[in-house]
Amino acid sequence: MGYELRVVREAPIAYADLAKAITPAGFELSGSQEIVARHGGGTHTVARWNDQVVGEPGSDWQVAQLVRLAALLGARLVGEDGESYTVRDGVVQVTAGGTTTDLGKFHEIIDAGPAAWGP
Repeated sequence: MGYELRVVREAPIAYADLAKAITPAGFELSGSQEIVARHGGGTHTVARWNDQVVGEPGSDWQVAQLVRLAALLGARLVGEDGESYTVRDGVVQVTAGGTTTDLGKFHEIIDAGPAAWGP
């Protein structure tokens, strides 16, 4: 199991409401309760649903998709260590311990696709 990012809402969201909220934005729910997005002719897992939305990103693209998913759900994206992920002025950012780091421009990350992080 990798590092988890959780979509945190004030109130839980039902599975049916989740589907209604994310489908118009291009996300899909698979039969295995995975939330997927399309890129380059294929579908790629962004998160999974198990009474909450949780992702284990392996690329900046997945982080950006998780930030977008959190925004669609009126939620925050939070890492295991309490850091938060947002988009500000078109830039994906992570804030931890009072320090904010830019990950990159949202549209460039999305356009680049889900290329996995290297060692």
